[in-house]
Amino acid sequence: MKRALIVWGGWQGHEPKECVDIFEPFLQNQGYVVRVENSLDVYADMQYMQSLDLIVPVWTMGEIEREQEQGLLAAVRSGVGIAGWHGGMGDSFRQNTEYQFMVGGQWVAHPGGIVDYMVNISKPEDPIVAGLSDFGMHSEQYYMHVDPSNEVLATTTFTGEHVPWIEGCVMPVVWKRRYGEGRVFYCSLGHVAADFQVEEACTIVQRGMLWASR
Repeated sequence: MKRALIVWGGWQGHEPKECVDIFEPFLQNQGYVVRVENSLDVYADMQYMQSLDLIVPVWTMGEIEREQEQGLLAAVRSGVGIAGWHGGMGDSFRQNTEYQFMVGGQWVAHPGGIVDYMVNISKPEDPIVAGLSDFGMHSEQYYMHVDPSNEVLATTTFTGEHVPWIEGCVMPVVWKRRYGEGRVFYCSLGHVAADFQVEEACTIVQRGMLWASR
């Protein structure tokens, strides 16, 4: 039986616990034994961390201690998968560049705040997005600093309405990558739990978690 760890906390505006309540039952229904923690201390237990199949971080901003970060990164390098979304993975630990290197990007802006925008499937043959069409979101549209080695599965294009100098910029929304032996999945959707009422957004994260899992 596979083992997953979900760690939630940080800024409550991203509704971390509400998001956990969406995806914990999914993983359980997929046969995972799921442990949920709201403290980063579990990351420092290297033996336990490396026994996992999947880590789902749901922690916005905040600070991570050296031993905690080392335990998390070592687990992924050893082959434990990690999967997450904006409110828990791509806007976390803003001072920790090695963590950001693992994720493959970092949030930097959301021009216009809550806006209507499109997500475009850019690699429709990939199983994580297979069968899905382009879809609309009413949420924050994230401008990110991203790693060029990411394998991008979906993008969004900025209109320039709110920030003229980025008009036409095509920004990755969904990607996957490797960090050591571990699979890394990231989706920038997920400002709040209601974003996952959009079926495509929820499906992409669900499939991403299963793909990342050891």
